[in-house]
Amino acid sequence: MRISDDFISELKYRSDISDIASSYMQLKRRGRNLVGLCPFHGEKTPSFNIYTENGSFYCFGCGAGGDVITFIMKIENLDYVEAVKFLAQRAGMTVPEDAVDDSMGKLRTRVFEANREAARFYYGKLYSSEGKAALSYLHSRALTDKTITRFGLGYSPDNRFALTNHLKSKGFSDSELIAANLVFKSRSGNSVIDRFVNRVMFPIIDLRGNVIAFGGRIMSDQKPKYLNTSDTIVFNKSHNLFSLNNAKNSGTRRLILCEGYMDVIAVNQAGFADAVATLGTALTTEQAMLMKRYCDEVVICYDADEAGQKATQRAISILRNVGLVVRVLSIPDGKDPDEFIRKNGDKGAAAFKNILENSGNDVEYRLFKLKQNYDTNTAEGKFAYLNQAVKVLSSLDNSMEQDIYASKLAKEVSVEKNTILEQIKKSSRNKYYNDRKAEFSKLQTKMSGRDDKINAEHSKKLRATIAEQNLIAFLINNPDKLKLVKTQLSADDFVTDFNRNLYLYFSNRIKDNKEPLTTLSADFTSDEVSAIASIISKYSQLAATDTALNEYINTIKEESSRLSGDAIASASNDELGSYLKKLKEKHM
Repeated sequence: MRISDDFISELKYRSDISDIASSYMQLKRRGRNLVGLCPFHGEKTPSFNIYTENGSFYCFGCGAGGDVITFIMKIENLDYVEAVKFLAQRAGMTVPEDAVDDSMGKLRTRVFEANREAARFYYGKLYSSEGKAALSYLHSRALTDKTITRFGLGYSPDNRFALTNHLKSKGFSDSELIAANLVFKSRSGNSVIDRFVNRVMFPIIDLRGNVIAFGGRIMSDQKPKYLNTSDTIVFNKSHNLFSLNNAKNSGTRRLILCEGYMDVIAVNQAGFADAVATLGTALTTEQAMLMKRYCDEVVICYDADEAGQKATQRAISILRNVGLVVRVLSIPDGKDPDEFIRKNGDKGAAAFKNILENSGNDVEYRLFKLKQNYDTNTAEGKFAYLNQAVKVLSSLDNSMEQDIYASKLAKEVSVEKNTILEQIKKSSRNKYYNDRKAEFSKLQTKMSGRDDKINAEHSKKLRATIAEQNLIAFLINNPDKLKLVKTQLSADDFVTDFNRNLYLYFSNRIKDNKEPLTTLSADFTSDEVSAIASIISKYSQLAATDTALNEYINTIKEESSRLSGDAIASASNDELGSYLKKLKEKHM
């Protein structure tokens, strides 16, 4: 069974999308709508719109859209039923259990339970005779038992069936354990075996306290050094951060971004609970947006090796693009945070605090790294360095910030400040024109329909698609016009399959006296909901008159009567004659 329309209507009535969204982002009134910086991608100019009249949202930057349920699904990484339950709990409502086909939700619950039981198992093994070497390894890394317990560290035994047998004894099925990525099928396919063997285990915990995945470190030179849970129904490595569950309660609006689990734990043990790390991948925009919900400033604390420095440069761009203040911590002698703290013994925490407080911002870091590439004692080196430095400063949005660094740069290389500022302005103008050119090209592509992944016929049948979308948007907002439309138009007149299906869907709901948009999130995929939200967003730009409606209908009928090139090639003489006669009558 599905959740009733009446329940979803009441839920959406009690869950005003403006109130819900404002708890995750800042919104400003613009006419009847609200706008803000999109929480689903990095941007500096607001392109996220909330349409208060119909309770929908749409981002013109990344194309995300839908209703309040879709919003919660995307921002909390939940499926449809979980998002409904999330909003229902917030609104003081109870979802009728007999109305929910929650097989996926039940599997997610079992995966959470299996992960939690696995974490207990690994922790218990760490303090058993089997885990003696693993515990000794963690102690050699200067971790206390208190820290080990706090992070729930553990040990996966050197036995391919240890966890499998334990979890099966607790009632978990093979399919549930495979779904959790705790086990995988053996080569013979006759049994399942443990994914993690003879490794120190790091549980990954989400913001609600659920164990969602694991990282495992080998204690020898064997590769890979780290093995991580693959993406599952409860875990996406690009959307989560290690120890964010601890960092969000640190009492600061700062996060220290480390490279790995051990760095985070060492920094945390030294008294800095605001440390987090990515999960075996480079920093993603989704992770940066997640960080922005809990901080205003990020201190990048990556390794000083070449790979770490490249990762730092990339992270700076991603973090800045989502509006975060960025600083970069440089650890002396090229050490990583874990090693630096251990090498300083009892003074490790104080030493780390000192370099943390004296860390420079990302602009200073980028200029410092650039200068290392050139010999500024020569005219050629100085010129090359200045050219690259100007590019860095022209990327800054704040003119005061540009002025400050232009002054520092002028003193550093003995060049007039105004000369540097002039070059910054020139570079900024070029960047502006290049950005506008790229935006125009993107707009052209969008308007042509070439990037439409939902309606594959969009670009080939552009005129028909636009008229169909306009009519659908008109109908959603003026359901009383359906009878008029039906006297002149049928679903068969629609040229594109996707829009024909939408017309049937919305006209059936209107005919049954149901609100058109109530169950969008239940009846369509996330990408389809975004496409529908894009269509709905066009309504504010349309003329809501019968004249406009007739124009959409006439255009659809005209396009429907056209024969394609293939159809013309295969048509009989009688069919061609009839087709030409119709065209002639239209133009008389």
